[in-house]
Amino acid sequence: MRSITMKPPHMEVVSKYHLTREDMLQEQHLVEAAQRDPEQFRSLYNRYYERIFLYVWQRIDDKEVAHDVTSQVFLKAMQNLYKYEFKGVPFASWLYRIAKSEVYTVLRKQQVQRTVNIDSAGMGNMVQEMDEDPYAEWMPVLSEAVADLNEDDLQMIEMRFFEKRPFKEIADILEMTENNAKVKTYRILEKLKKILIEKKKNRA
Repeated sequence: MRSITMKPPHMEVVSKYHLTREDMLQEQHLVEAAQRDPEQFRSLYNRYYERIFLYVWQRIDDKEVAHDVTSQVFLKAMQNLYKYEFKGVPFASWLYRIAKSEVYTVLRKQQVQRTVNIDSAGMGNMVQEMDEDPYAEWMPVLSEAVADLNEDDLQMIEMRFFEKRPFKEIADILEMTENNAKVKTYRILEKLKKILIEKKKNRA
């Protein structure tokens, strides 16, 4: 089940993907220190907890469950940190992939309702990308169409328009190329545009 909520995100999603070279090196040192000594993992936990929690909470609109899932994400990250290899992208991308998997597990096993938090600005940006009419008239139709997307398409739209993540970050989280992320996003927008056009025809 999905619940569409028209409201701003619980907290502003600020992408920290575009790190400086110095920031990336510092991050790499923190990870390597934690790989040598598990006690050092706390610095990574403190650095990333809020971002990962927000990602989970946006999808599971139950704060207590979201905290539990986030704790599980960091437990798995700590247990599997020895497998992590620095590949020139932020460590957060690896954590987001674990979080994505944990969210799906909880949704499947606990039958928790999948939540999609949308906002008017994100919807407006979607309609602009589709070169459609002012979006206010079609907001209910577009909201329903977004809710009906399959999970892969939905998370692409969520991250791009409601969490305002750059394509490169989306690509790293979803383990695809940046170009593929762009192509998939615009194909999804074409699907949504066809739905709006069909609705307009039915009202004419």
